[in-house]
Amino acid sequence: ETFRRLNRTEYQNAIRDLLALQVDVAALLPPDDSSHGFDNITVTDLSPTLVSRYVSAAQTISRQAVGRAPQSPEEYVYRIRPDVTQDGHIDGLPLGTRGGAVIPYNFPQDGEYEIRVRLMRDRNDEVESLTEPHELDVLLDRAPVERFTVTPPEDGQTHQSVDANLNVRIMTTAGRHRVGVAFASQGAALEEATRQPLNVHFNFYRHPRLGPAVFQVSIIGPYAASGPGDTPSRRRIFTCSPTVPDDEDECAERILTNLMSRAYRGPIAAEDLRGPMRLFREARAEGDFDAGIERALSSVLVNPRFLFHIEREPSGVAPGSAYAIDDFELASRMSFYLWSSIPDEELLDLAARSELRQPDVLDQQTRRMLADPRSQSLVVNFAEQWLYLRNVEAVNPDMRLYPDFDDNLRQAMRRETELFFESIIREDRSVLDLVRADYTYLNERLAKHYGIPHVYGSRFRRVKLEESSRRGGLLRHASILAVTSYATRTSPVLRGHWVLKNLIGAEPPPPPPDVPDLEENPVFRTVSVRERLERHRSDAACANCHATMDPVGFALENFDAVGRWRDTEDGEPIDAAGGFIDGQEFVGPAALEQALLDRPELFVRTFTEKLMTFALGRGLEYYDAPAVRQVVARACEDDYRFSALVLGIVHSMPFQMRMAE
Repeated sequence: ETFRRLNRTEYQNAIRDLLALQVDVAALLPPDDSSHGFDNITVTDLSPTLVSRYVSAAQTISRQAVGRAPQSPEEYVYRIRPDVTQDGHIDGLPLGTRGGAVIPYNFPQDGEYEIRVRLMRDRNDEVESLTEPHELDVLLDRAPVERFTVTPPEDGQTHQSVDANLNVRIMTTAGRHRVGVAFASQGAALEEATRQPLNVHFNFYRHPRLGPAVFQVSIIGPYAASGPGDTPSRRRIFTCSPTVPDDEDECAERILTNLMSRAYRGPIAAEDLRGPMRLFREARAEGDFDAGIERALSSVLVNPRFLFHIEREPSGVAPGSAYAIDDFELASRMSFYLWSSIPDEELLDLAARSELRQPDVLDQQTRRMLADPRSQSLVVNFAEQWLYLRNVEAVNPDMRLYPDFDDNLRQAMRRETELFFESIIREDRSVLDLVRADYTYLNERLAKHYGIPHVYGSRFRRVKLEESSRRGGLLRHASILAVTSYATRTSPVLRGHWVLKNLIGAEPPPPPPDVPDLEENPVFRTVSVRERLERHRSDAACANCHATMDPVGFALENFDAVGRWRDTEDGEPIDAAGGFIDGQEFVGPAALEQALLDRPELFVRTFTEKLMTFALGRGLEYYDAPAVRQVVARACEDDYRFSALVLGIVHSMPFQMRMAE
């Protein structure tokens, strides 16, 4: 048997598809370690501490899904990052508002809830930039429920009184709702809408806010709960409802059989039901029918057949020989590859009839799954790890050198690349367009950063690019350029390493121990990055790898550490001359892109290797190379379309077979 635990993303998606419940798994489970570039590779262990976290998560999720009221009102606190500029419209809130936040929240029961709002303060504990009255709206699913007037404190009062009464109680139904908090925009004649030298306003001493801002929103309740309501999760769970006590066991078995067949990704035997039914009866004796289902569901969510991918070796297979996985295991591989989640009923039905492996059925199901919204996981799970987009959250440039950077820009950078990669999937474009595209996705904040005119508002939209914009494929995205830079400067080393590893498949070896960073050597601080690296390469231990990485990164030196275009640095022209180790030379990002496109099989092979690693949940071995070459060769006939590569992997021998141990 092979075991691989669900990572956090897979666990969250599995709960969503099994129970019709959106949960914040990051608050329940620790992050997963990565290997071979992805966090679905090394998730095999289950320490006692992690077991405890999974048990706690299962209990919390089961209670939310069934809709049992907490013993006392609970408080959920949502806090806005301090480096968010709140002068403009936030996507998801009504037009005519500025700042604030939209907070998705699962209300456990029908009832009354209290919403409390607190405002940003400066170091003196005074509400920032509150010089005149402002209107603050509280909304539920975009509908206004309360409007407050926030006024400066009167003489003799402290700022503690300003937001002490920004509380409102609302009646709402159980289930997922969107709580919104925002200030009413004050109109174009006022300072908050006039032209400012910078887009950033969150630092009280450098770039103070133009008006008050929301700090945190608390949701407390329920008070006077009136029942679990009619939520999507209850409709998914309670496929029957007993009318008399004698019917309860039969109904519970029907509910659990339905849930367990999905959760365990295969048929359920009578013995599989014994444990959950025993727990159901114990909890039913102490409470009601719902309490019994809740406890039984908790046991399902900590069962190894749910928490792990388990592939059992058939009897009689010799160690070291290859064998075909069964149809249920194939269905599971497909769903976790394309959806990062459990198979749906259609996949499981085909597996039960032993029809899934048929080539035409595989094609039809793969295309259906790619068209399904759940394939968004290829963006948020595969692409974000392959392209290092998860590292954008840690990007924090030096404010003295890059004063026009805030979390609004940070999130816009990430969103541009997510939407761009999603367009490759949805439009079934050639993966070469990841390098050569002449379009991107922008909102006003990112367009200003790029110097692209005529893009207004918080909404992202597709923008056809002029050549003069100097934007396009991945190598020109601020997200990629920022995560491959330092806080104070660009890094040709990091950028070159990123290109070689992620686009060409020629990752340099790690640096030798005890090699100092450039920043640690004072003699390097008065010369250009290129000169510093030339001196760095004078060390024989560094020369070989840096001769490979540095010239590739130099081609991107026209982009600064936050992805803006520049022609000079410290008054000197940028030298963007670079090349590959084989002697091919190029100058600037356009020439680097063309060098990649001149040998498309290198990029497509690397992309295929990354996608196959993600699909298999293991690192590739030498014996996988023929399958990779076959996938690339067949995709070439279809201009390397994304679907051709996905289908090639699904049909490949490594995907449909495994090696006996």
